[in-house]
Amino acid sequence: MALGPRLDLRHSQSLVMTPQLQQAIKLLALSNLEVEAFIAEELERNPLLEAEREDRGDTDGEPATDGDGDFGDSDYDSDGDSGDLMTADRLLESDGGPGADAPLDVDFAAETFHHDSAADGGPGLDGSLGLDGASSGGSFDDDGPDFDSFAAGGLSLHDHLIAQAGTAFMGADLMIATHIIDQIDEAGYLPVRLLDITNRLEIPLAHGEDILCVIQTFEPTGVGARTLAECLALQAKEADRYDPAMARLIDNLDLLALGRLPQLKRICGVDDEDMADMIRELRAYDPKPGLRFGGEPLQTVTPDIFIIERGKGWAVEINSASLPKVLINRSYYAELAGAGCKDRASKTWLNECMASANWLVKALDQRQRTILKVATELVKQQEAFFRHGVTQLKPLTLRHIAEVIGMHESTVSRVTSNKYLACARGTYELKYFFTSGIQASDGGDAVSAEAVKSAIKTLIMAEEPKAILSDDTLVELLQKQGFDIARRTVAKYREAMGIGSSVQRRRQKAIEARAA
Repeated sequence: MALGPRLDLRHSQSLVMTPQLQQAIKLLALSNLEVEAFIAEELERNPLLEAEREDRGDTDGEPATDGDGDFGDSDYDSDGDSGDLMTADRLLESDGGPGADAPLDVDFAAETFHHDSAADGGPGLDGSLGLDGASSGGSFDDDGPDFDSFAAGGLSLHDHLIAQAGTAFMGADLMIATHIIDQIDEAGYLPVRLLDITNRLEIPLAHGEDILCVIQTFEPTGVGARTLAECLALQAKEADRYDPAMARLIDNLDLLALGRLPQLKRICGVDDEDMADMIRELRAYDPKPGLRFGGEPLQTVTPDIFIIERGKGWAVEINSASLPKVLINRSYYAELAGAGCKDRASKTWLNECMASANWLVKALDQRQRTILKVATELVKQQEAFFRHGVTQLKPLTLRHIAEVIGMHESTVSRVTSNKYLACARGTYELKYFFTSGIQASDGGDAVSAEAVKSAIKTLIMAEEPKAILSDDTLVELLQKQGFDIARRTVAKYREAMGIGSSVQRRRQKAIEARAA
């Protein structure tokens, strides 16, 4: 066969991801607050976009959603189906440019967008940031507690120590003290070796020790310690309780953690009463004194979705307070097109701005529709949780939701990422409702792993100090409650909740009993 260049025609199909479609898909994975920041950037970049004003009569803009808020909520009735707003899968037909009618429900390379999996965990059993007024017929529009007041940051530990160093040191010593303080972590400990600091500053180790000793006299007491034992010793000295017996007890904290009280009494040379008094004193000290200061402000969770009970069903609402509506100022577009843009470059730029504005409006609208569609089905699947609590949480996967609503699993994953749901029971991440299942011992429906964790925690919290439950005993009790679970699974769930073994709990309760 002769070798040479030639032309061939081939017919093939491929998925083309336009920049607009990629932008719309990215919006799905963002929380309301992140979308708000994205909209703010678009408002700065595109002169045809503006945020909705209070007086709707002063603008010729076109809202991203209906004025009556139809796209902001959806009703799910326990006896029926969800509202008719849950039928839109695709962007509305428009002149928004190439790919404007492409669906958001697509899958493509994982390296482009991260595909999350169901998380086997979530907030505490009692939820967090519980919202009042979410009972039947209630509303989340009423004024509630000012959570921002809890996040107000105070004076940081670093600034507090630097201020004290300014009154205790001068000249070169102040510079050395400042360098040491810079190494102290937020808990108040010095995690680096003092020898490394003195070598770096080219000063004698003894000089560094002297300066550190002064820093350890600063408030809060115990700051600048290199170990837990040193931190507790500094506080015992400040309280004038650092006698030889207390010193030996602090030097043997490992034995105290293991509950070896007879051995500790021999080492310290004290009786039962004195030992209990010393343990009580240690428990009053702060093992992390630096945490009482400011540092990073607390980050409150802003829910993206509200679930409100209405009659026999539930209302699913988007949190519009954190998501401003976007308008297109068509009057300004007409003014620029008629007078301001005469050359081809200006007209091209203006048309691109209009196409981008149209696409953003429709993408935001589709994002709300998709979130409401997923959230409504989630409420339908987990209705028992919203009515009776975590013990009724059912095992659920992203794939199951995707199959029911007719979307791709990756789309559901993006919708449930970085988003929170607020209901009468508290605020939960959407991923919290997707958990693995444990088969029921009676052959019935499987139960959620979170429900099993809740049962384990309830049993352990109710155990008597003299009757600590082993993992084998927990398995037997759980099987009586209908959970078909193995011992290793109980141990895994117990450790995931930060609960110690039966031996550790027995020693801890013994120490608490002696210190009481």
